[in-house]
Amino acid sequence: MPDLRIGSHALPNRLFVAPMAGVTDLPFRQLCKQLGAGYAVSEMVTSRRDLWDSLKTSRRANHDGESGPIAVQIAGTDADMMAEAAVYNIDRGAQIIDINMGCPAKKVCNKWAGSALMQNEPLAVQIAAAVVAACAPRGVPVTLKMRTGWCDEHKNAVQLARQFEDAGIQMLTVHGRTREQGYRGQAEYDTIAAVKAAVRVPVVANGDIDSPEKARAVLAATGADAIMVGRAAQGRPWIFREIGHYLATGQHLAPPLVAEVRRLLLAHLQDHYRLYGEDTGVRSARKHIAWYVRQLPGGEQLRQHINATLDAAAQWQAVADYFDALGARMDRLPAAAATASNEQQITA
Repeated sequence: MPDLRIGSHALPNRLFVAPMAGVTDLPFRQLCKQLGAGYAVSEMVTSRRDLWDSLKTSRRANHDGESGPIAVQIAGTDADMMAEAAVYNIDRGAQIIDINMGCPAKKVCNKWAGSALMQNEPLAVQIAAAVVAACAPRGVPVTLKMRTGWCDEHKNAVQLARQFEDAGIQMLTVHGRTREQGYRGQAEYDTIAAVKAAVRVPVVANGDIDSPEKARAVLAATGADAIMVGRAAQGRPWIFREIGHYLATGQHLAPPLVAEVRRLLLAHLQDHYRLYGEDTGVRSARKHIAWYVRQLPGGEQLRQHINATLDAAAQWQAVADYFDALGARMDRLPAAAATASNEQQITA
């Protein structure tokens, strides 16, 4: 297959990290890229100017040392504000701007942002056009992430995809659920396939991709140009190299060595503390640690222990000690639960 490009940016592969609020910060994006992801989009940044100087937004707009292309997702409901937000983030290093029309929350920075915009097609297209117009003079491509539609009775992703393409959007990501579904039920891929057939720009498939087999099946079912992995990468950032190896060879990689996971997680924690500071860093690191160890022996006991730990050094040492003990019992992580059934879950 030819290289996948977003504007002038050639991507090293077709395995993407989904933007996830509170998860895909700079340390996590860097880790996923290190472990095989070809592209990662930041947490969404609000279009509200009054929040740009907030600590949360400044952290989300931090790209220090990040490998390119640097993609920032913006969210909001006003076309002019979204255009301003795009320029604000370009001035801070963004090389690609992604528009959020995929988040199912009723309130994302502004009321009825995210996928709620899909029920107001004229506004959705107006926002896309305004952001493209602001980015084009700066040579920055604009992409967009959306859902299949507002609800099962109103799946309008195909109609919107054509309009977004006409407005200058250069790549579309489709999560295979409606806004009404949230994250419940199973993703469907027929709508993504229909979007792919309807437009010429690259289309990325997202939703329930949690194994190498599922990645291959979704690519086959949709004809998508790339896949985007979200929740399955939480605590398992090496899923990208697992998928990449499987797509290339048809063979599974062995589970990672305990010693490697220890090294990765401890380095991730150091980067996390550096970005957030000790107080916030210790609290926000808990979810990452819990995801890493959720299926491991003694993982629940470690989770309970770190939830009561307020000191970064103590938290880091507890994780180091846990993996030292685990490494004395086994060389590699236990094999993940069987996921072969995922290939049978490609349903309408």
